[in-house]
Amino acid sequence: MRLDPKTGFCYYLRVLLIRDGVTHKYLNDMTSVTENTTVSMISSMIQKGLVKATRNTVDSPKIRVTLTNQGRALQSDLMQYAIDINRTAVAGIDPAEIVTCIRMLTQMSVNLAAEFDKVLNASDKSR
Repeated sequence: MRLDPKTGFCYYLRVLLIRDGVTHKYLNDMTSVTENTTVSMISSMIQKGLVKATRNTVDSPKIRVTLTNQGRALQSDLMQYAIDINRTAVAGIDPAEIVTCIRMLTQMSVNLAAEFDKVLNASDKSR
């Protein structure tokens, strides 16, 4: 299966390639979309054989989403898509400015990831 970036699967695949076996809530948080959209996307991805969803044996309302081998196989397509987008985005920008921007964005990402983990851990403990 060739990845079609217009499907919206890219955002979910990216999250799952970084951290597989997450809940719908985690996918909502990481993609900044509504729960209904995530449910719809995951259903479509299940139909295409890219992911599977299983109930948590300890906390049955929670559903874990994991990549299938077919979903994992799209990693190279997803990476090529990201490379193409990045080439377009940085066209005409001084390389030194790009390095500075990447350094700043990386630190921002580290900061946000740490905060997301705190929030998610707190919400998991309260359930």
